[in-house]
Amino acid sequence: MSIGWVNTVIDTAQRLGVEPDSLLRMAELPAESLSWPRWPIDFITRLWHAAERGTGDPGFGLKVGAGVRPASMDVVAFAMQSAATLREAIALVQKYQRLISDGGRFQLLPGGRSTWLVYHPRQGRLAFSPHQIEAVLAAVVRFSDWITGCGVRPLRVQFSQGRLGPLTGYRAVFACPVEFEQAFSGLLLANDVLDRPLPQADPRLAVLHERFSAGRLAALERDGAELQNLGRWLSERMGQGVPRRAEAARALGISERTLARRLAARGQTFQGLVDETRRALALQAVAQSRRPLADIAQFLGFAEVSTFYRAFRRWTGLPPARWRRQAQG
Repeated sequence: MSIGWVNTVIDTAQRLGVEPDSLLRMAELPAESLSWPRWPIDFITRLWHAAERGTGDPGFGLKVGAGVRPASMDVVAFAMQSAATLREAIALVQKYQRLISDGGRFQLLPGGRSTWLVYHPRQGRLAFSPHQIEAVLAAVVRFSDWITGCGVRPLRVQFSQGRLGPLTGYRAVFACPVEFEQAFSGLLLANDVLDRPLPQADPRLAVLHERFSAGRLAALERDGAELQNLGRWLSERMGQGVPRRAEAARALGISERTLARRLAARGQTFQGLVDETRRALALQAVAQSRRPLADIAQFLGFAEVSTFYRAFRRWTGLPPARWRRQAQG
């Protein structure tokens, strides 16, 4: 998730009386995360749940979406602005969605006179807040207004989830019929709105912006592949002592500073990845074997069995012996 979208959530919560430092504490997120260019999906989900509790506003997601601005959309915003039509701008979002977020994708279902723009969320280990879905669809309308220079009103809006707040809040944002508990979440847009020429369309700028977006996406995917290699290395290295960042950097053929920078660019730390690897291996070992818990703790590099027990309870909410009994049946 790009920091632009994170800041949109934080700014909205602040306008509703929840200060950023208080919001981060409620979400149990480190203060330095505000300096990261990207956040893990579960971090932003924790932020959403904290904002939902802190503001107590049933229309929080709609307010976040209505407050979206170009900075929320990373470099994709400028490519969209230069596109020939709104349909072409949406196609750019589909192509470069990962620069904004890995947390979902859009699908166009064209019809004779109108087209459904369907949103498919992709959550992490934590379940999304329903406010996140409402924010995305509200942001589509708000951003469409910005690049077209006029009010874009869907013919119909629907959500796969239930209604969160009063209907007046939905009508204020979408100005059309809104339905809930449907088969998918999306907006129905008239084809003449989607295919109308945009006022700031510029073919030359469009080429430049798309070239820059493509370069950013390629770099992001390169870093992602490198992190996959790091994850495999950590899994193979576990059991030979606690993995060190210097060792990992040598295994990848890069410097420690470069490794730290690339992890930070994805909102991660080396210690965080070690903890994730430990967690995955611990759950697998406890659930799928009768191996003594003390042996598992030693294999994962815990100095004391009691430290392993505390970590396991933090990961699952249960002590390892009880979790094993439940997992095995």
